Amino acid sequence: MKVSDRRCTKCGNALSSYNTDLVCGPCSQFQSARRVPDRAWRSPEVHRALAAWEFGELLRLLRRRSSLSQQDVSALTGFHQSFISNLESGRRALGSRDAIFNFLNGMDLPADLRPVLLAPFNDDRRRAAAEVLDPALPWTKDRMVTELEVAVGGSMKRRSVLTALGGAAVSQYVLQSAIAPTEALAAERPGGAPVTLKMLQAMQAITDELRESDASSGSGAVAKAAKQHLQVLVGWLSSGDFDERIGKRLAAVTADTAIQTGWYTFDSGKHEEAERLFLGALRAAHASGDSRLRAGALSFVAIHGYSVGDPRTAVTAARTGQQSINDQDAPALQAMLLTRQARGHARLREERHALAALDEAEALCARGGGEDDPHWLYWINEGEILGQRGSCYLELGRPAEAASAFDAARDVLSRDEVRTRAQFLSRAATAQMRAGDADAGCLVGLEALDLVQGIKSARLDENLQNMMAEAHQLRDARPLRPLIEQGDAVMKQRAMA
Repeated sequence: MKVSDRRCTKCGNALSSYNTDLVCGPCSQFQSARRVPDRAWRSPEVHRALAAWEFGELLRLLRRRSSLSQQDVSALTGFHQSFISNLESGRRALGSRDAIFNFLNGMDLPADLRPVLLAPFNDDRRRAAAEVLDPALPWTKDRMVTELEVAVGGSMKRRSVLTALGGAAVSQYVLQSAIAPTEALAAERPGGAPVTLKMLQAMQAITDELRESDASSGSGAVAKAAKQHLQVLVGWLSSGDFDERIGKRLAAVTADTAIQTGWYTFDSGKHEEAERLFLGALRAAHASGDSRLRAGALSFVAIHGYSVGDPRTAVTAARTGQQSINDQDAPALQAMLLTRQARGHARLREERHALAALDEAEALCARGGGEDDPHWLYWINEGEILGQRGSCYLELGRPAEAASAFDAARDVLSRDEVRTRAQFLSRAATAQMRAGDADAGCLVGLEALDLVQGIKSARLDENLQNMMAEAHQLRDARPLRPLIEQGDAVMKQRAMA
């Protein structure tokens, strides 16, 4: 199969060799899609939904007043029809600035209604919270607790996208974590509930159990429980009675729990909320004095950066994490940070740096676990490194090398890590199809689809949607028909779940 060199005249993306038009499929759909008339926006109930950032309700109202189908909205906004359905039913949310802007621009938000969108930010409490989160201010226990309270939905939490930290601010925050002095944590409060080591051991055991559940059934099954668990720990930090030693241990358990809760939240598609949790975890890890936890938090800040934020933040966070554990015998932790750095470089199209980081990660992984590698880093192995190499090659526009790396990863990935295996296989299928091998793409894609039942993960859904979009672009290729038929049925079921 020949790979076309032609580009869409609208968006600039590569055109499939099977597409004889001048525009790609999404742009073609957008051109022919119906529009949202201005009158659809002119009602008090629409204005209330917009002011409250209730985008699912807003979508329902606009569709009803415009006689638009969910497929019409998909064509206007660029979101998959299954996402549109879940957004309207309340099962999904718009989790980033770009997502909200794409949605509102696609739905033709009138210019005179834009001030209504800013209504949630006319709030003194929200401005106070933003001040507490300023990375340039001294890092204190009270500010750490306030940040965690904001992250888990405390009294000062408001819907925040426009006020979220930008890439430069997050990088400043990351660098501040490397130089800020560790805050004192002792909290002798008259009448406060005493916090004991035995209580903290029990809370750590719950965090570890949730981590294992996530690996098998996906984040959607554990995110709510993890957040409730974290709220208890933050409550202890806020009003518990403990000495400095117990305080540091409490901060460590809180940091680990916040990292995991942030991950479950991110994997559920709530990216802004996840970023707050990752930054709160970084503050707690810093307070604990455990450089390995700080490196772990930074690794997830990096994931957020290269996935939905600024990839330069990913590189900065990963490098800062590596520097923080230079005195530790932790080759697996270093390798994990290097894969995060590589993904950031790949997003920036810095191929040489990306491949160099991956080579170093493979060498460290081959050494095996070190004396100081943390107990929670059980999943770094040869298969994970190969899978990350495949993802980098895919990002760099080298699908043949990506397919080869994913194929090698499949042979060594643990079959117990079902979600990870399904994600890598779906990316592998995408790589095979982009490389021109429809037969291999179909076989690997079907293998991925066989694994996804019962796994709740927005990130997995995104990978599957990308795989199916690639298959639909090549729908005239006979070998892909089984993948398209089964994939469409599976995606429909997942949208309804």
